[in-house]
Amino acid sequence: MKHEILLSAPLIIRNFLAYNETIKGKSSMSIDEYYFDLQTFFRYIISSRGLVSSVIEFDEIDISGVDIDLIKTITLTDLYSFLVFCKNERGNNAATRARKASTLRIFFRYLTVQEHLLDVNPAELLESPKIKQSLPKHLSLDDSLKLLNSVTGNNAERDYCILTLFLNCGMRLSELVSLNVSDIKSDGSLVITGKGNKQRLVYLNQACIDAVNAYLAVRPNEGVPANYKNALFISRNKRRISNKTVQHIVKTYLEKAGLGDQGLSTHKLRHTAATLMYQEGNVDVRVLKEILGHSNLGTTQIYTHVANKQIENAINANPLSKVKPNAKKDTD
Repeated sequence: MKHEILLSAPLIIRNFLAYNETIKGKSSMSIDEYYFDLQTFFRYIISSRGLVSSVIEFDEIDISGVDIDLIKTITLTDLYSFLVFCKNERGNNAATRARKASTLRIFFRYLTVQEHLLDVNPAELLESPKIKQSLPKHLSLDDSLKLLNSVTGNNAERDYCILTLFLNCGMRLSELVSLNVSDIKSDGSLVITGKGNKQRLVYLNQACIDAVNAYLAVRPNEGVPANYKNALFISRNKRRISNKTVQHIVKTYLEKAGLGDQGLSTHKLRHTAATLMYQEGNVDVRVLKEILGHSNLGTTQIYTHVANKQIENAINANPLSKVKPNAKKDTD
């Protein structure tokens, strides 16, 4: 949890964040999102009830005085009014509003079940906005090969290894950056630390093993500070490579491969790995769930939708798909 959050958040929210970080094992990104969602919510409550001067800008409203007495006055109607405010005044899309609704459910459940501060949970029946399910963008097999073949330069072994792990193992950006040399085991397996510090084991295929070995042969050792000695990917400054640097690497090679105009990113390479494993490799969706580190099968099933959409497109591509039946002719 960031120090500035500890300083600015009211005690009741700090306790909630600490519980989710230490007991529930939520990532620092999730903790930050919880805080900012609750900060926006309580600013709305304070503003809508006239508890602050109208001359103060919304984003300047101080929530440090929020306590259980104020929280006990909040109703389900307040929660839905907040979501309407987020849509109309903040321009939040359905996915963002759904996340805020989820934060509110988690927060009020914590106050009711864990802390026993509320007799009635106002968020118990709070529903989330419906999110339009969109198919994830991904590279085709040919485009994936183009991307790998575009790698050149002084850091070619490192960059090629990064792209190979993304495209073969389907890991998240944060997971790749946090990899250590010690995570690579002698039996060809790799320990990946995912969300909430949950670890999973994947087995490297030959392409990954070759790419890792080629990189390790040239990986910098001299001048690397002791606390980065175990980091797998090292930057030119002899530090653990950052998220920003990896994003720049991926963007550079996507453009070099002629794929820079497709709205792709590091996360889209994760989608590519999953899609290729499911469609080309016939990997069972339950196995794919474990490889990707999804907490529930429903998240993984988006890749079955990708396959179904391709089947639909294939049928529609048949040149006979537009033929209309002739009008029935009368016969004597």
